[in-house]
Amino acid sequence: MGDEVSQVQVYNFSHGILNPGLGYIVSCLGAFLGLRCLTRARAYTGWTRATWLLIASVAIGATGIWLMHFVAMVGFAVPGQQILYNVPITLISLLVAVIVVAMGLFIVGYGGGGLRPVLAGGVIIGVGVAIMHYVGMSAMNIQGTVRYNMAMVVLSVLIAIVAGTAALLAGLHVRGVWPSLGVSLIMGVAVTGMHYTGMAAMHVYSARSGMIMSGESAASFLFPLLLGASVLTFFISLIIAMSPNEDEIRADANLSERIGSTAEARGAEGYGDLELRLD
Repeated sequence: MGDEVSQVQVYNFSHGILNPGLGYIVSCLGAFLGLRCLTRARAYTGWTRATWLLIASVAIGATGIWLMHFVAMVGFAVPGQQILYNVPITLISLLVAVIVVAMGLFIVGYGGGGLRPVLAGGVIIGVGVAIMHYVGMSAMNIQGTVRYNMAMVVLSVLIAIVAGTAALLAGLHVRGVWPSLGVSLIMGVAVTGMHYTGMAAMHVYSARSGMIMSGESAASFLFPLLLGASVLTFFISLIIAMSPNEDEIRADANLSERIGSTAEARGAEGYGDLELRLD
């Protein structure tokens, strides 16, 4: 195997349940905020709907998926090594997560309903999330060679597709805070399961010493990352809290429609009276 010597033991839970637990909570939070945005997007049309879909994409893609991935990766360790991360590639994986979620949401949001847009969007989100995951893993610099078990890779992609499709179905039908919370707990399981399935697919083989290592340690950009995620989550939560819910939006729309119809009827009645007086 050339310079490779043997397979190296890796640990996905080097801090115990801390990282998977925090990752799951973060994933559920992002999913919950995204679902609350989707309930509002359903009640609007035009640019307002697009705005809510974009906010939902950031909540689900950045917080629910990408941040969960990074929190879990902090618990990944190779004995005797410091793992460094390529920051530009890590940020690219963030953009991938948000973009693919946005693509799926817009397909469903403007697809006119039906199963076909949901399936198409679910496949796009699932494959995109899997790409994000493996791009994020490629940002790691390790003293060794990384290989993947393709069967486990395919399984992780299938899990991501199922999770993406389920998220879109939930976005179409879920209403209310408690149903959204329940669905977000399930989505958190799916996203976390996809991540650790992908991690189980990775095998590291030792290589000759002296490999050039570059990048940043997880700790060096952990604080800015958590600070940015906290600020982002706060603002999304604030936007949701200050906006009317789906029922209020529809009630306002119905009221405006009735007022408009009444004004139109009165205008037509006044025009008729004017014609009578002219006659």
